Amino acid sequence: MDHKETVEKAILVGCQTNDEENARFHYSMEELGSLTETAQGQVVMSVVQKRERIHPATYLGKGKVQELSALVEELEADLVIFNDELSPSQKRNLSSEIKARIIDRTQLILDIFAQRARSKEGKLQVELAQLQYMLPRLAGQGTELSRLGGGIGTRGPGETKLESDRRHIRRRIDDIKEQLSVIVQHRDRYRERRKKNKAFQVAIVGYTNAGKSTLFNRLSEAESYEENQLFATLDPMTRKIILPSGFIALITDTVGFIQDLPTSLIAAFRSTLEEVKEADLLLHVVDMSNPDYFHHEKTVQKLLDDLDVKDIPQITVYNKKDIVHPDFVPTANSPTAFISAFDKEDRFDLKKKIEDNIIEMMVPYQVEVPSTEGKLLSQLKNETIVRELYFDEESGRYRCRGFSMQDRQITGQLLKFKI
Repeated sequence: MDHKETVEKAILVGCQTNDEENARFHYSMEELGSLTETAQGQVVMSVVQKRERIHPATYLGKGKVQELSALVEELEADLVIFNDELSPSQKRNLSSEIKARIIDRTQLILDIFAQRARSKEGKLQVELAQLQYMLPRLAGQGTELSRLGGGIGTRGPGETKLESDRRHIRRRIDDIKEQLSVIVQHRDRYRERRKKNKAFQVAIVGYTNAGKSTLFNRLSEAESYEENQLFATLDPMTRKIILPSGFIALITDTVGFIQDLPTSLIAAFRSTLEEVKEADLLLHVVDMSNPDYFHHEKTVQKLLDDLDVKDIPQITVYNKKDIVHPDFVPTANSPTAFISAFDKEDRFDLKKKIEDNIIEMMVPYQVEVPSTEGKLLSQLKNETIVRELYFDEESGRYRCRGFSMQDRQITGQLLKFKI
């Protein structure tokens, strides 16, 4: 990621309509500030206007636009960032009044995603969303440039720059969609393989900056574990997690959710969230130090409902308990865990809780395994949750008791050793 040499100076602009509650509006402005800093911008000023409704032509009222224009010159701002998605005409009208680059919340989020995207798929998803955002906003000097209107002054040889740009973008959009469908097929094959090998899958979801990646990196530290070739080619955001009993599951980190996420982005990142649909268990991470934690929890829950994953068991992980907000009250209906991702004991307790949840989805078994079946014994430790394992001198066999997933290959293998 290339850090820009010079930090761009930004003025934030928000319009609070009558039906928007104060606390929520101020929080979304704060979030816009954090997003700007994440994109390596420096907030020099915030401008807020209360109106009955957003002005259809210029977002703000005429007087406020003039005031904003003067502020841009006075503070030598490089860009003005609006807290809502601007329509193509609003953006055009504002650009003619204000001598600075104008971007909206959607573009800002896209810029951050573009900086963060690492995988080929992530980069393509961002480019697709950017192009789909740009297409209706490619407007040069409005309709004069377009020959589509017909009539005097528009007939003539060749096509306009605007039309060739549009054609180029549409062609690129089709190209990206084609590449993405190939990548999705690849990932589906990986998923099929994982399903066939019946790896238990845990997905971490949550609001942006709730501490998901920190938790993911700490839960999946597997220094003591040698690479198992089978999963060596998995997406790097899926790793192994070893639970207290030795049972191995896969854990996946997902893209952070955000409130008022533009629809174009939800569509673009749907396939990234497909991993969530495949999960056997969700860890919903909530930052309990954030004053707006309740809205964050609701936002994530709503997006999960949209993805139609209501039936997947969920543990709500309230994170950052060392800096908990004084007004925090847990509201989850699912099992909960209160942790600090940096605390080793908390992480161990969370792993135990994950294991307890997995056991509820398993069937118990009790077997006697001959000492010659070394491979099966080691499989038992990794692929089932073993509660008791000891060598019985009399029979010369290992007695083993535990839990296994009903639809796993190993559960079938155990039938012939059943006591």
